[in-house]
Amino acid sequence: MKFAAIIEYIQDKAKIGEIRPTHRLYLTSLKEKGQLAASGPFTDDSGALIIYEAATQEDAEQLLQGDPFCKNGVFVKWQIRPWNPVMANRELFPV
Repeated sequence: MKFAAIIEYIQDKAKIGEIRPTHRLYLTSLKEKGQLAASGPFTDDSGALIIYEAATQEDAEQLLQGDPFCKNGVFVKWQIRPWNPVMANRELFPV
């Protein structure tokens, strides 16, 4: 089942930039394990959308909590909701 996490970041751009490489390595590892459907920051860098593949909402929460951004205080607020993808245009998503 897919879970969409809408996340708000701290305003410290330097800290975000410092931790971002480790955060992206973590997301890459989730993708390789089939636990990440999509992710990306909002264009104003105020937060991000991450779509997890998990059995339960609690499992999705654990994936979020394991993220270096969460562990280092970049994630300040989030909401995780079950998500049902009905349509997608894969041509609009970069590889």
